Order: sequence, then C-alpha cells, then structure tokens
Amino acid sequence: MLSKPARWWRAAAAVATGALPCLAFPAPSLWWFAYVALVPWMLLLRSAPTGRRAALEGWLGGAGFILAVHHWLLPSLHVFLVPLAALLGLLWIPWALLVRELLGGDGAGGRAGAALALVPAAWLLSELARSWQGLGGPWGLLGASQWQVPPVLRLASVGGVWLVSLLVAAVNCAVVLLIVAPAARVPAVAGLTGCAVLTGVVWLWVPRPEVSGGLRVAVVQPGLVADGPDSADRRFAAGERLTRGLAGQHPDLVVWGESSVGADLTARPDLARRLAALSAEVGAPLLVNVDARRSPAEPGGTGGTATAGTAAGSGGSATAGTAAGSGGTGGSDVPGIYKSAVLVGPQGPTGARYDKMRLVPFGEYIPARALLGWATSVGKAAGEDRVPGHSPVVMDLPGRPDVRLGPLVCFESAFPDMSRHLAHEGAGLLIAQSATSSFQHSWAPAQHASLAALRAAESGRPMVHATLTGISAVYGPSGERLGSALPTSASTAALYEVPLARGTTLYVRFGDWPVGAALAVLAVYCAAEGVRSLRTGRPAPEPTAPRARTARG
Repeated sequence: MLSKPARWWRAAAAVATGALPCLAFPAPSLWWFAYVALVPWMLLLRSAPTGRRAALEGWLGGAGFILAVHHWLLPSLHVFLVPLAALLGLLWIPWALLVRELLGGDGAGGRAGAALALVPAAWLLSELARSWQGLGGPWGLLGASQWQVPPVLRLASVGGVWLVSLLVAAVNCAVVLLIVAPAARVPAVAGLTGCAVLTGVVWLWVPRPEVSGGLRVAVVQPGLVADGPDSADRRFAAGERLTRGLAGQHPDLVVWGESSVGADLTARPDLARRLAALSAEVGAPLLVNVDARRSPAEPGGTGGTATAGTAAGSGGSATAGTAAGSGGTGGSDVPGIYKSAVLVGPQGPTGARYDKMRLVPFGEYIPARALLGWATSVGKAAGEDRVPGHSPVVMDLPGRPDVRLGPLVCFESAFPDMSRHLAHEGAGLLIAQSATSSFQHSWAPAQHASLAALRAAESGRPMVHATLTGISAVYGPSGERLGSALPTSASTAALYEVPLARGTTLYVRFGDWPVGAALAVLAVYCAAEGVRSLRTGRPAPEPTAPRARTARG
C-alpha cells in the first residue's frame, strides 16, 4: 500500500514523464529523443503496485502528453484545455495496463516477446482513437516526430505515419527490457535489430518516387496584419502586392494561405476582377482561400473531380470513396461561413473549389454547442460554426494538363487518409493552405509545417504548405524539404522548383495496414486471455512487479 506522499509523488511523475515526448516534436525537434522518450513513463508504470494504480498513472501521463503537445492552444481554449486533456488521457489506460502486465516481471517465459508486439500495438490504439476529428485529430502522433529523418520517411511510404509510430514505440519497449529484465536481453536486442533491419531493407529496396517533370510554384506569405475592421482588406492588398512581384518569373501556380480572401467572390466581383488581373499579370492561376459567408443562391463549385467517399469521422482509416467524375462539385449550397480553396485564372474563378471538410473543434465549430457553448466566453472559440464541405476535390491545373491539384485546408494536413485519397484519385501536387497567426510565437507553426513532409512521403507526391504568417514550406515526393522555409518573421513571395513524381507508394495502394495488424494482434491477445480465464475460472495472475517502497508514519 502506497503512502499518501508516495501516491502524490508518483502522480506528479506520471504527468511529467508523459509530457517528455513533446521534446521530440518541433520546435525543439529532438527527433532522436523519441526513441527513449517513453522509457521513464514505462518504468513508472511497470512498478505500479496494482492495475488500478497503473491505469491512473497512464491516464495522468496521457493528459500530461496532450497538455505538452497542445500547450499553444491555451490562448484559444484557456482552462478548457485541462478537461480536454483529462478526457483524451483516458485513451492511454489500456496501454498502461499492458505495460504493467508485460513489462512488470522478469521478461521470462515469452513475456518479453509478447511485450515487443503488444505494447507498441496498444500505443497505436491510443493514437488511432484520438485521431477522430471530434477528439482533435491526429496531432502529435509519435511517428510524426521523425519528419526530417529520410530512412524513416521511407517507412512512411510503406505504412504511413502509423508504421513509424509502431517502430518508435517498439524501440522504447526494447530499451525498457534492456534496463530492467536481464533475462529478456536476447529478445530485446532481437527487437532492436529487427527495427534496424526493417528500416534498412525499406531504405534499400522500396522504390523511390520516379521524378517526371516539374512545376514552378510560388508561395505568397503576407505576414502579420494587425487586427481591425479592415484587416481582411489589408491582408488581401499585401498578398496582391507580393504576387505582383512575381511577374516575369514564370510560375505555373501561385498559392495563397488560408483565409487570404475575406469575402465571397460572388458577392465581391471587384475582388474577383483583381485576382483575375493578377493571374494575367504573373501568367499563372492563383489558388486562394476564401473565408467568408456564402450566399444561399451561389451554386457549388465545379471544374474539378469531386470524390464522393469521405472519412468525416476517424482520421485513422483510409477513405474508400469513388470518383464522381470530372466536373463534379466539392462545394455545398447550404448558407453559412465556409473556408474554400478557389482556383482563379485570367478570366476569373475557374469554378474549381474545395470546401474544407474537417473543421477544427472549438476553433471553427463548437461540438455540442448547446452544452459547450460557454467556451466562447473564456477563449477564442468559434462564435459561429463554419459549414463543412462534403467531398474532396482534385482540380485540373489550367495550362498544365499533366498536373492535377489536391487541396487541403489547414488542420486537414494532419490526416493521413485525406492526402492518401487525393493521391489515389490522381493529384500530382498536394497543397495545404494554412493560417497559424493566433499561435505565432509558439511551437504550432513549426509543428504544422512538419506534417507536410510526412504527407508527401506517404503519398509519393510533393506538397506545398502555404501560410499567411509562416512557417511556409515545400517538400518533394520523398518528404525532403525543397528550398528554404519561410519563417514567421517573413512577408514575402518565394518561387520553388517542385519535382513531380509518378508511381504509387505502398501506403497509397494498401492504406492503413499497420493499424489493422495492431488491432489483430491485440484481438488475439484479448481472446487468448479470455480463453485462459474461462479455463482456470479466474483472471490471469498479476505480474511480479518490483516491490514499491512505502513510508510509515
């Protein structure tokens, strides 16, 4: 029985050790730390005197991780971030129980081998569950910390970020076994060797994207614009001025960031004419982003290929939609505020439009507003819900019949299934239009920009991450960075030579198979434990954990 001081000490240690993995993500970006970042937390869990205590410390550690990785949301959510972290922390309880069950003994009798398979699978289960849009989406997945490691990005082309998360969690598990279980050193070393061999085989033998041609893409980043009643007009004017400076540089496409146009182009034909004139002046179409109320009389956008199947729920499963055919619509005629990627040529809007499908909880809509609407009074939560689009869109690029565009808006670049679906439907260039100005001096801009590297590697397609205020970045089809990123201090337009690629990655072809494999392994384990309990008439014996020291007094 733990004394009261020991209980409080362990609770604080759980929160702190759960928060440690945040250092592997940008801005610290200590990618190598991810391979041992879970070790202190796992050592604490394996020493828990009871399963109930392990569940509590798994919950507290999960909450600490969410708070650390999402701390930059405090200006928007304020105190609401704490109950949100407490809710999401519950998702780590099954993983914590497995850590205690499988790592709490001496590693003998096959327990170590089971741990190397089951503990990473349970970690992935927690990532999958919180990848549902309503719980905040797949931000801070353990595998995403490896966005700048080329061999690991190659793994992402095989099994997505999910395979990378499994590998990183397995290495952490093997390190714990090496530290605490001398009898398990052989399987632990075998596990580490297996991870290294898998990475090496994928690096050497999995085909790289076959480069075929290129595209000159300009990214326009206007920089910070002071809030005010005319801030949208001033932002538009800044983007207009920077775009005009591209004349004579012969871009094939100019990309503006999220919310770069603050009025519906049908209601403001003057803005549409200015954009058309810009397109004619620079000799390239503009992909802008309209954040505005749409008239109910406006028809849905056309000119792209809309795909009927969407994954409006979990970001962890691949979209299984089918193409609706050329000339379909990705827009909606429901009145309300939309965030839409709109392609504009010299003659005006081309009709190709994509309405953002996955909205940011609290930032763009309030889940269960009747119950949680009070959040608007304590933070910068959405005063009015945005209207989601209903299908992804692949756009034809005017003047380049060999290139099709796959637009995403901001938060959507975190979802592996969305970029995979666009690549599967023929997109040759992925584009994420983003705005993180509310979090300008936090880790958010760097974290967000890094996600595009993973989406590029997974899909084998280059990706442009264009923002209003930085960090804007462009990545090649293997996830490699092209040119220099535009920092949060920059107000500029930059031109990038973007290589295009042919072929299909294994991840685009086979989808989220690591998730299915992890779920299958856990299902087999649960079934085996259930059969064992039925045969013996009692639960499986508790693992032999190190005796916890207690204080008396």
